[in-house]
Amino acid sequence: MQEMIVIFLIVLLLFGAKKIPELARGVGKGMGEFKKAKTDFEREIKEGEREGEKEWEKPDQASETQSSTSED
Repeated sequence: MQEMIVIFLIVLLLFGAKKIPELARGVGKGMGEFKKAKTDFEREIKEGEREGEKEWEKPDQASETQSSTSED
């Protein structure tokens, strides 16, 4: 906790009291964009996994169809 206070005081001295809200806003926007990008990335990965699973299922279904027709 003491480290946070020291960091805050250093930021206050470097940027001044007027700049701190602007900096906080910028950090907040950056964090929001990062979270959105992370969510989008995770969604794309899951969609890719689903598509990959579908591609693996298709050859199995084709071989089952061929084996059933060869038995006739």
